Amino acid sequence: MCGNGIRCVGKFVYDKGLTDKTDLKIETLAGIKGLKLNVLNNKVQTVEVDMGEPILNPENIPVISKENPVKDLEIEVLDKTFKFTCVSMGNPHAVTIVENVEQFEVEKYGSILEIDRHFPEKANIEFIEILDKKQIKMRVWERGTGETLACGTGACAVAVSCILNGYTENEVTVKLLGGDLEIVWNKENNHVYMTGPAKTVFEGEIED
Repeated sequence: MCGNGIRCVGKFVYDKGLTDKTDLKIETLAGIKGLKLNVLNNKVQTVEVDMGEPILNPENIPVISKENPVKDLEIEVLDKTFKFTCVSMGNPHAVTIVENVEQFEVEKYGSILEIDRHFPEKANIEFIEILDKKQIKMRVWERGTGETLACGTGACAVAVSCILNGYTENEVTVKLLGGDLEIVWNKENNHVYMTGPAKTVFEGEIED
């Protein structure tokens, strides 16, 4: 499941005339996701994705205690000790706060944390800086990939972890290297909603 990728799929099928619906259901390996397409001049501008319920006790991230299953995991790496909140959005995420995320050595620490013994299936590692109750800066080390410009599921996991810890409100802007995502954790249905842009950057053809 890729939160950014699914927005692109929604834009593609609408802009190419494969559907005229603005409410879509798309099947993924993490379940069926609902999309709401925001259209202007017959082109999708932004997409809201129902990312489903956060999983706070997934099998592939550690259980710290029955009362507090995913918070306050501490891992020592090189010269630092990191405290994590672990959340799955269909894939495992470990979220930790750092002082200055722009200058933080993401590759140095992320490459080690990704394969730590606490994460038997590896984990996506989110390094965040909380700006205020409504804004979070984030950089992500994705498992098997390295640092990427953005991660939709990671942004959702970051929002959930910050809300769980009382750092932010239920609606937050997550600022990534690739742009901003608006995340809402609806406590009534326990679903996380992600809204972000979808733009066509190029087109091509594959010849036989």
